[in-house]
Amino acid sequence: MNTDRLNRLDAWQLVQGLARRELRAEDLMRACLDRVAEREGEVHAFAHLDPPTALAQARALDAGALQGPLHGLPLGVKDLLDTAELPTGYGSPLYAGHRPAADAAAVALCREAGAVVAGKTVTTEFAYFHPGPTANPHHTGHTPGGSSSGSAAAVADRMLPLALGTQTAGSIIRPAAYCGVVGYKPSWGRVSRAGVKSLSETLDTVGGFGRSVRDVALLGAVLLGDARLAGVAHEPGGQAPRIGMCRTPQWAQADADTQAAWSVAAAALSPQAADLAEVALPDGLGDLIELQKQVMAFETARALSHERVHHRDRLSERLRALLDEGLAMAGADHTARLIRRAQARHSVGALFDRWDVLLAPSATGEAPAGLGATGDPVFCRTWTLLGLPCVHLPFARGRLGLPVGLQLIGRWGHDHQLLAAAHWVHQRLLG
Repeated sequence: MNTDRLNRLDAWQLVQGLARRELRAEDLMRACLDRVAEREGEVHAFAHLDPPTALAQARALDAGALQGPLHGLPLGVKDLLDTAELPTGYGSPLYAGHRPAADAAAVALCREAGAVVAGKTVTTEFAYFHPGPTANPHHTGHTPGGSSSGSAAAVADRMLPLALGTQTAGSIIRPAAYCGVVGYKPSWGRVSRAGVKSLSETLDTVGGFGRSVRDVALLGAVLLGDARLAGVAHEPGGQAPRIGMCRTPQWAQADADTQAAWSVAAAALSPQAADLAEVALPDGLGDLIELQKQVMAFETARALSHERVHHRDRLSERLRALLDEGLAMAGADHTARLIRRAQARHSVGALFDRWDVLLAPSATGEAPAGLGATGDPVFCRTWTLLGLPCVHLPFARGRLGLPVGLQLIGRWGHDHQLLAAAHWVHQRLLG
């Protein structure tokens, strides 16, 4: 395998060459670090890098036996996940230089599978809305989205083949949409959150980014401990899925670029899907967006109690406002909201008796201009509240030339079926 421009290859291509010893992990890591050196001054994807350690670990993999399904792959880790070898700052000056005693479970699983942590990627402050320095690699005057800003940007700019992220509202799917990469948010509860700075026990989900569905399926197989996901990488064509096209009640907020992508997808998929039709969410679910916001506010105000009590003046104004909002909520009301969530999950879950996957908008449109905000997660909040697995599929460009795409949503716990359908759909959307 040609070792020039290794950083441009997809993860699934790289693991094949690494497994056959046709390329070396050290060469791959050098190619990625060279790209970082070339572009980091503009993109600012990383909170911390340690090239000598990353190269040493890659050399050790080259000298030893094959480690696992991610053998030799450089990995970015969102700076919300603990790492023992690298500082973990959670996007806040409160934790500058903080050294956790252990890796987060997701990081440890990836290392065990042979991945090499290349660096910590920028997150917004405690994974909420206050942005870090990361810029969109397609146009550095535009946001990359958040809160997994650095992970999405690093994969999009071919600094890394894979990166970990988290989602509490839209923090994987939205930056994947803005940066034009594949983002995968697993079913809630299927990936351990041990060692992740918590915002919301009900919502927080660990997932990741790649440049193809095959890439995130490889990562997902490790994170979920489910070998069925890895099989997506070897699926030649797959079975045509039944696709319900769900505009959602927020469709009026989709701009012309997202609406155009919707029409392109309908035209491309309709002739080949096992079934395809417009579908609406069940009646009586118009409150889900507000419900997600309320659950998040209540739980974040309590998850960040130490920071709120001892360091309030060092938190951003927007985060302080969220904490105040959450503290004003009664515990009994929160319990009622969780019951409401469970009812909504059951109601929406019934759609998957008819459809294998739902196709829905990922974002309102292209990445907004400016780095002072990370965009609106309005098209992600419902699916995160319900804990359903989601995959963003990039396939189009908007009026400014920035990426646009759509997301697929699957039944809870059926991540392997969602990823198989996403692979099938993405191949046809890309033509």
